[in-house]
Amino acid sequence: MNMSEKCKQHVDSCRFCWMCHHICPIGNATGHERSTARARALGISLVNRGAIELDEIMDNIYECCTCGACVHDCTTGWDPVMFTKEVRLQAALEGKLPDYINKLVDNCIEYGNAYGKTELCDDLTAAIKAHADKTDLLLYLGVDARYMVCKQAVKAIKVLEKAGVSFTVLQNEPASGAQLDFLIGAANETKEQMAANAKILDGYKTVIVYDPNDAKAIRRTYKEYGVETSANVITYTAYLAKLIDDDKLKAQNGGKTVVFQDPYQLSRDLEETEEARKVISAFAELHEMLLNRGETVWAGNILMAEYLPDVIAEVSARRLFNVTSIGESAIVTASVSEYAALKNVKQDKVEVLSIEDLILG
Repeated sequence: MNMSEKCKQHVDSCRFCWMCHHICPIGNATGHERSTARARALGISLVNRGAIELDEIMDNIYECCTCGACVHDCTTGWDPVMFTKEVRLQAALEGKLPDYINKLVDNCIEYGNAYGKTELCDDLTAAIKAHADKTDLLLYLGVDARYMVCKQAVKAIKVLEKAGVSFTVLQNEPASGAQLDFLIGAANETKEQMAANAKILDGYKTVIVYDPNDAKAIRRTYKEYGVETSANVITYTAYLAKLIDDDKLKAQNGGKTVVFQDPYQLSRDLEETEEARKVISAFAELHEMLLNRGETVWAGNILMAEYLPDVIAEVSARRLFNVTSIGESAIVTASVSEYAALKNVKQDKVEVLSIEDLILG
């Protein structure tokens, strides 16, 4: 397999190390050693040494959610996410992606989203139409919100309306490239999708990015791939915190006790942890999870549920158990994808809320 020397070094350093064994959300959900970063490194090293074929480990390669808990916890600086993404790219180049991943990639390229969706729900279509006029401020919703959790996308719009903000929402919003980056890494198709989106964003002075996954891509990954945008890109949570500071979003604290699920894209990748807490604390009494901020535990997502539904359901259920284990009964999310994953768990002990739910009541 054609792999960079840097990644080979990381693979050979990780393959016999157990340091992050206990913190992988997928490994904890499956209970299988093969799901951990160490086992993934061991499999890749066997491919590099010609002992097995690349396609023999690809199911395992796509068990990684790229949350970076392993990277964050590693005191020696090794990066399993980096070599996992490089293997995905190499498999794409060699035509060795699993069929279920090829389908998602093809959908991203043809439809702009991994789900192959083309129509928005009626409520979202109407909400977008009300903000079709061009302004200096763009609300970028992202494909998960637009196609899979449209009710939350509508609520995201309503929150800004409540604050009296003048903004634009695109009817034909381009993909950020975040899904392709997850599926096949730094492929030409990924960079082209990112560049096309950046060109649209350049038409606005400020872009509010609703989904943390898109925010990570636009603010960090774009730069890594040589894609630039002139727009001022701000996360939805940071923008809401600013609205509260400016007394434009009027807060009324109802006294409800909640904990916050830090999205890893905000807390680890963008190092943004306090903005969401400022917003939540303005509307409720905020308690903390035992693992929070940079130590957060991923709670699942929509994309991986397309091919690992049972595993993602277990990941989400385990995070809800974390809530009840500290005697809490309500969790607030800032990621539409984690919100959907948590809501999908059949249970009646923990109330799952988005920040928009909390604000709108």
